[in-house]
Amino acid sequence: MDNLLSASVTELVELIRSKRVSSVEIVTAHLERIKAVDPVLNAVVQLCEERALDEAGQCDAELANGQHRGALHGVPFTLKDSHDTEGIISTGGTTGRSEFIPDADSPPTARLRRAGGVLLGKTNTPELTTGGVTENLIYGRTNNPYDLKRTPGGSSGGAASIIAAGGSPLDLGSDTGGSIRGPANYCGIAGLKPTTGRVPRTGHIVPPGGYRDAFTTIGPLARRVDDLILTFPLIAGPDWRDPYIVEMPVRDPDLLDFSELRVATYDDNGVLTPTSEVMAAVKTAGEAIAITGARVDENRPVAVPRASEFMDRTRTADGGAFSRVLLERYGTSRSSPTLQSRIDSAGDPLDADGLAQVQDEMDQLRIEMLTFMDDYDAIVCPVSGFPAPLHDDAAITTFGGYTHIYNMTGWPAVVVRVGTSPEGLPIGVQVVARAWREDVALGLAGAIEMATGGWEAPAGL
Repeated sequence: MDNLLSASVTELVELIRSKRVSSVEIVTAHLERIKAVDPVLNAVVQLCEERALDEAGQCDAELANGQHRGALHGVPFTLKDSHDTEGIISTGGTTGRSEFIPDADSPPTARLRRAGGVLLGKTNTPELTTGGVTENLIYGRTNNPYDLKRTPGGSSGGAASIIAAGGSPLDLGSDTGGSIRGPANYCGIAGLKPTTGRVPRTGHIVPPGGYRDAFTTIGPLARRVDDLILTFPLIAGPDWRDPYIVEMPVRDPDLLDFSELRVATYDDNGVLTPTSEVMAAVKTAGEAIAITGARVDENRPVAVPRASEFMDRTRTADGGAFSRVLLERYGTSRSSPTLQSRIDSAGDPLDADGLAQVQDEMDQLRIEMLTFMDDYDAIVCPVSGFPAPLHDDAAITTFGGYTHIYNMTGWPAVVVRVGTSPEGLPIGVQVVARAWREDVALGLAGAIEMATGGWEAPAGL
């Protein structure tokens, strides 16, 4: 059973396809692991045991008859509670939806299920996916499997926690300011924030639209980079509902010529100096990439410090109006302390001139970052300035400005574990690529993972 719980999605696919292990056996093993670890993690907030076992049995019967649903046939997965799931309570962490049961899956959810994925349950998220710590008034707080006194990050904290702990091989998160990458980093797994416009947000608690629409993306989390490569094409592409999604080809990382790639690295964004171990992780990642034949330079975009500080202005520009609109839409009369604090701290909304100024400054920063990328195919840098902090540490509210900037640019980014802190906590890096070049980010992240080992199971859990 332990081998099943540490196996990659790619390995599980092959075990099922070759009939060496049944889908029912794999699903059962993961359900039992969730029951064993979730009392201390509080990562899985809805468990679909009967339904999951029934679907796994159907997958096994179909395979015996020569039928095959798709790339994930019979493989279990969990789903961040911000995504609608047919017939399963989907709260998005807000009390107004504490008993809301959608009548349809969100498009990315439906695509995973059509590919043969078996849904185990829903994972915890902060209210409206807002915040760097996973806690809400419905389900409470999620813990980090490497140290229960620490946060797994947010907002895909439940997803990252249960994946790292072996309770699920795959989850689908969302990222508006680091919500896939931060938890992946703090929990030592792999995560992909795709290019803006890749994956539809229909059926997500934060819907498409608004002046910050380009910031929110949907992407997979798993223990291995290969699993991101397998899953990403399944969820990408228009659904003809989200008006901002673009039909673009998904390229194969196996076709990369690393010798043609130019990679910039930096370990300090000029706003928050990282720990020495985080800096060392960036150096290690750069060395791993250099072995592939890619050219690696230590070079930070000039705009990074300004952009990192600027991102808070984009969040507060509307005075918290967008969050209030969503709370009203979902019938929430009492919001979580974390979300309410963010709304209150936003202050008064900017007037039209002020909002126009913010938009103009954002576009200028995007231009400067794009100009830098004319000379490079990818950037490697920290995800956060520190490993997973204690629950009560004020630093949990931010990743130190290392993630938001790449929501602003809309570029894809992959997180992979590189090392370990003196406290025994995972430390990762993010590999950022040009728009629509997830293949570059995934290929380079895979090279780093091969050199460093990537995910390691938490001890003693």
